[in-house]
Amino acid sequence: MASNEKQMKLRYAGVCRFCGAGLAVGTEAIYERSMKTIRCLDCSRAAQLVEVPAKRVPNRASVVEPVATAESIDVGIPGASARREGERRRVRRKTRVREKHPKLGGLILAATHDPQSTTAWMTGALGEERLGERLNEISSDTMRVLHDRRIPGTRANIDHIAVTPTGIYVIDAKKYKGRPSLRVEGGILRPRVEKLLVGSRDQTKLVDGVIKQVDIVCSIVGDDVPVTGVLCFIEADWPLLGGSFRARGVEVLWPKKFYPRLTADGAFASQVDALHRKLAAALPLA
Repeated sequence: MASNEKQMKLRYAGVCRFCGAGLAVGTEAIYERSMKTIRCLDCSRAAQLVEVPAKRVPNRASVVEPVATAESIDVGIPGASARREGERRRVRRKTRVREKHPKLGGLILAATHDPQSTTAWMTGALGEERLGERLNEISSDTMRVLHDRRIPGTRANIDHIAVTPTGIYVIDAKKYKGRPSLRVEGGILRPRVEKLLVGSRDQTKLVDGVIKQVDIVCSIVGDDVPVTGVLCFIEADWPLLGGSFRARGVEVLWPKKFYPRLTADGAFASQVDALHRKLAAALPLA
């Protein structure tokens, strides 16, 4: 960190000068003394990944970073865009309440919780962060990762992409409660329909989303490399035996079940670096 910068808890709400994220009072951020501006910790870490190779920084044994490549590629920060969106919504709510109730705003905020639409973003960010950290740990010359990539022309993003000797995996991390299961309807007299349930809730839309992401990645890398969609549930109620399944070609499983797939030998080891660069160039940071 430069001498004119200081990490601190904000005494006043502000906006990150890099990504425009709203930063609430009490948020940890970097204060840039020379310009009297602030930037969020996500943007600070992203800059470090590109500008400062890990081997040049002492005492970083406890910090997990992806393996570096010949040319620096910003692999992204897991959950960064989801956390920024959650913080934006939190700041907007606080501002709205304080403006509407100048005298009682602080009391109202202290006595109430953020709406589910806000907490869902923060929960999602936590799931992406946990899975992304482990993916960084197991990354190597033959297993490269990308995190939080924006799909051009949309507001949607891809949580994680793993480029491996066995192909490319498009990974959607979910931190849901309940047991994932597959319900099959029809099949003989009616069209076969596969539905993803989490507990008693129909979450088939998650499968639809991953399939769209797989199509995007396929359009970038072509048909010669297999691209597999993965729904990885971080803290779901999985059974002791079995439990994983495929829904319309999308793998539905938990992290420990998935990791061995990423480090297995395969026919595409020589293409990992080129495919990783191609995807990084086509899918910018979210």
